Amino acid sequence: MSKAAVATAVPKERAFLVSVEVRHEPGLFTPQDSLLELERLADTAGLVVVGSISQRLNKPDAATLIGSGKVAELKELVEEQRADLVIFDEELSPRHQRELETVLGEGVRLLDRTALILDIFAQHARTSEGALQVELAQLEYRLPRLTRQWTHLARQAGGGGGRAGGVGGVGLRGPGETQLEVDRREISRRVSQLKAEIEKVRAHRARHRVQRKRTGTPVVALVGYTNAGKSTLLRALTSADVYIADQLFATLDPTTRQISLPDGQTALITDTVGFIQKLPTALVAAFRATLEEIAEADLLLHVVDCTHHNACEQAEAVEQTLGDLHMDNLQVLTVLNKMDGVVPPKVLSDLKAVYPESVMISALARKGLDELLNQIQHNLNRYMQDVELLLPHTAGQLLAAFHQYGRVRSVKHLAKGVRVSGQLPRERLADFVDYATKASSAGQSLPAQDDE
Repeated sequence: MSKAAVATAVPKERAFLVSVEVRHEPGLFTPQDSLLELERLADTAGLVVVGSISQRLNKPDAATLIGSGKVAELKELVEEQRADLVIFDEELSPRHQRELETVLGEGVRLLDRTALILDIFAQHARTSEGALQVELAQLEYRLPRLTRQWTHLARQAGGGGGRAGGVGGVGLRGPGETQLEVDRREISRRVSQLKAEIEKVRAHRARHRVQRKRTGTPVVALVGYTNAGKSTLLRALTSADVYIADQLFATLDPTTRQISLPDGQTALITDTVGFIQKLPTALVAAFRATLEEIAEADLLLHVVDCTHHNACEQAEAVEQTLGDLHMDNLQVLTVLNKMDGVVPPKVLSDLKAVYPESVMISALARKGLDELLNQIQHNLNRYMQDVELLLPHTAGQLLAAFHQYGRVRSVKHLAKGVRVSGQLPRERLADFVDYATKASSAGQSLPAQDDE
């Protein structure tokens, strides 16, 4: 870097972190591990952490979350470290936000874990769709908290014109009540506009999913904790030119590519945003259009970083999030990634005990990929039945159902009806039991009829 570049470089903002533990409400991670993760989030957001403080409570303080004594200690430490902002490892209520800002003073901004994650997402959204969803999440989060400056969160990755960071440029010095009302109305208007635009995205994606169903191409979705190696695995399986970085939430926008399975069958594999503990509810709701890609998949590959000391807890966080999204009924194949790294024996044994049918790989070193492809093929075929049917010309609804729930290999229109071959989920076989041909009778679950 040149001397001129060094001279003009903008110094990183200085962040002070606050960890809160409520007794009798244990989280998946220890407070220390959660604080370390928050530090990584701060680093990903381009901040430098200058200190931290922890507080253990019987119950949260209604006004300040951590109590007046701890707030006074926090203010003193923030002044000593010349911190620009304070970040809490818990989501702050609007009241917490107001009370803490009053004590800390106008020279210090206040963020919580949710606001920090939303900021990272704003930086990493590379498509117009991603920018729309991030902006919606930011605005819905900020609306009840619209009291003071949000200059650190003003970075917006397209689509929003910077509105989310402070509508019309206000909010930098604490607008009066009248201006706040103007801002609230403007934000509400923008939220309605964004929801309408995102509904168009959802409809567009739904049409594409219907087309994929009609081709009979199975869909595999990558899920996992952020930085588990999902994008690296996508690149290893498909040679896709996707962005990879050793940081949290390096990938935000969904990417879909085609893969070839050992039996010659093709499948589509989709990578999307990684999960994290305490995933903001605003983010989950705003990203529904993207997360529906996961819900419609035939198979989920749950990628786990088996080298991480919190691998089991990270895996559980992903499962909890899938449950919150009502996706815990989907077929899942667990992939233990980074097998070439240093894996504590207990972590590995615990993971293998919980996921006995898991596959061990190294996406970076491209080890274990053949076995993974075999297992993907096996799992895709496990609940499917090869069938060949002769449907009456009047059975248009059954033909549509085959396209919707099955995988169609061929369709041929005959004088007696429509011959369809492909695969159907076993639980759907009863709907087609009267239409199986001889070709599907040998060793199959459906009785046969003659289609000649």
